[in-house]
Amino acid sequence: MKFIKKMPVIALMLSLIIMTSGCLRKGLITRDEPVYIEVIVKNRIAPFWTVVEMGAVAAGKEFGLNIHFDGPTDEKDIDEQINMVRKAIESGADAIVLAACDYERLVDVAHEAIAEKIPIITIDSGLNSKKVKSFIGTDNVDAGKKLGQALADKVGDNCKIVVMSFIKEAASCVEREEGLFEALSMYKDIQVLDVLYCNSDIDLAEQLTLEVLEKYPEIDAIVGLNAYGTTGAARAIIKQKKANIVKIIGFDNTPEEIRYMEKDVIQSLVVQNPFSMGYLGVKYAYDVLNNEKVPKVVDTGSTVIDKVNMHYKENQKLVFPFTDDY
Repeated sequence: MKFIKKMPVIALMLSLIIMTSGCLRKGLITRDEPVYIEVIVKNRIAPFWTVVEMGAVAAGKEFGLNIHFDGPTDEKDIDEQINMVRKAIESGADAIVLAACDYERLVDVAHEAIAEKIPIITIDSGLNSKKVKSFIGTDNVDAGKKLGQALADKVGDNCKIVVMSFIKEAASCVEREEGLFEALSMYKDIQVLDVLYCNSDIDLAEQLTLEVLEKYPEIDAIVGLNAYGTTGAARAIIKQKKANIVKIIGFDNTPEEIRYMEKDVIQSLVVQNPFSMGYLGVKYAYDVLNNEKVPKVVDTGSTVIDKVNMHYKENQKLVFPFTDDY
C-alpha cells in the first residue's frame, strides 16, 4: 500500500525528468556521442583557410568534439556556401562556425539555423545580424590602417598607387578599405590612381595588374587587400621585371607571398592569425553549448611583417604557421 501511495509522486518525478530532458539543448555535452560542430569557411582549399582548419581541429581534439570542415572552392560561390549551411542544419549540427562569403546573403540561412537552436559563431567575416553569438577575427579597419602606414614607411608619403581589393560585398573587404583610406587621408601627396577588384582570383589579379602597369607607367606601388590580390600583383610585377621598382604592400602570408617577400618583390605584409580564428571559433561554439557566456567580439590581431622582422622569434608562428609545433 505504501508503494501504491508513492506512485503519483514517482510519476510526477518521471514526468519532470522527461520534460526537463525535452527542454535541454541538443548541444548538451553529457550525452554519449561527441558534440558535432560544423566549420564552414569561404574557401576550404586556400592556404589561409587551411590554417583556420588547423586551429579548429586542435580545439576539436582538446575538447573531444566531432569537427567537420567545409566551404566552397570559390569565394564568390555564395549560393554553395548557403547550401552548406542548410546541409549542416539538416545533418543535425550542434553549432556552426561560419566565415560568411557575403555580409547580407548568409543572414537568412543563419537565422534558419538559430531558429533550430543551432548557435552561430562567425569568424573572419561577419554577418549583418545581432543573433550570432560571437565574432572572432581581425579588426579589419585597424588592419587597413596598418596597410596604409606600411605603404608610407616603405614607399614614402609622396607616391602614386593602385589598390587591389577583392570582393565588394564581403565585410572584411569593406572594412579594410575603410581603414586603408582613413590612413591614406593623412598623406595629401599619396595619390590613389585606381581601385580594382580581383574577386579573390589570383589570375584575375595578375591580369588587372598587367593592365594597370600599362595604363599608369608612373605607378609607384600596389596595395593588395588579401592574399589573392597581393599574389597576383606580385606575379605581374615579376613578369614585367619591375620587382622592387613598383613596390607591393600586401595582406596575409601564404608560402608564395613569403617567398616573394624574401626576394624583395613584396615589401611588407599585414599578417593575420587564422589559427586563433579556427581554434577560438570552435572553443566558443562549445562554450555556448555548455551555456557559458562568450565575448561578443574578439580581435585576433594583425602584425606588419617585412623581410627583417619575419625572422623574429615572436613572429615565427604567424609567418610560418604550417609547422607541427602548435
